[in-house]
Amino acid sequence: MSRRRTLSTKKKLALLVSAATVAGGGAFVMASTSNASQAPTVKSAADSTVCQGLATALGNNQKFIDGQKASPDAQSAARIANREAVIAQIKVQQEASGCVAGESAQDSQAAQPSAPAAGAGNAGAGNAGNENAGNTGNAGNAGGGGAASGQQVCNGSTVTLSGEGGAPAASSNQFPAGTKLKVTNLDNNKSTTVEVTSVSGSCALLNNAAFEQVREPGKFLIRRAVIEKVG
Repeated sequence: MSRRRTLSTKKKLALLVSAATVAGGGAFVMASTSNASQAPTVKSAADSTVCQGLATALGNNQKFIDGQKASPDAQSAARIANREAVIAQIKVQQEASGCVAGESAQDSQAAQPSAPAAGAGNAGAGNAGNENAGNTGNAGNAGGGGAASGQQVCNGSTVTLSGEGGAPAASSNQFPAGTKLKVTNLDNNKSTTVEVTSVSGSCALLNNAAFEQVREPGKFLIRRAVIEKVG
């Protein structure tokens, strides 16, 4: 009798251990599945307008850096260091917005409609020759910089932010420093008039303060924009 009771007790213990193991395994599987379902989804520029705007901003800054490296001058090192700091900040914004950190999308004007006669040289010259335009600040101005005050320029261009701080301002590869541009977001009818203070890899790149004046909440790219030279 004693031996039978001992064996019975051992069997009970074995069954309890097995049950605990199965239960633990099930809990582990459920926890793993739950954690996997909660993993954040990383979006690309093709999936989100926010990500596309940030990728375009990063691409424009990288394009400017490439231009400075291709044809450096006495101030290139300082300009490159500044833009690298801007790119680092954009990457932080990409990660915070659930976008692919470091994704770059160069702003393109290849599909824009024909511009008026005085600005006809803008469409291709501004972006096709950015390496040189970005360095001199004046190359490509024959079409853009020569436009009359009040004339619409850079037809078809999208507008994004440079990531730079400071008072509202713009940078451009087609207009020299001191030029005043009016940028209107047709999606919300907000406008801002800013002065070009530096060169960049696109027709008009707004700094953070200027972009905030015309942006739609949560967006980092203006697809439907009107850019006018006003001074």
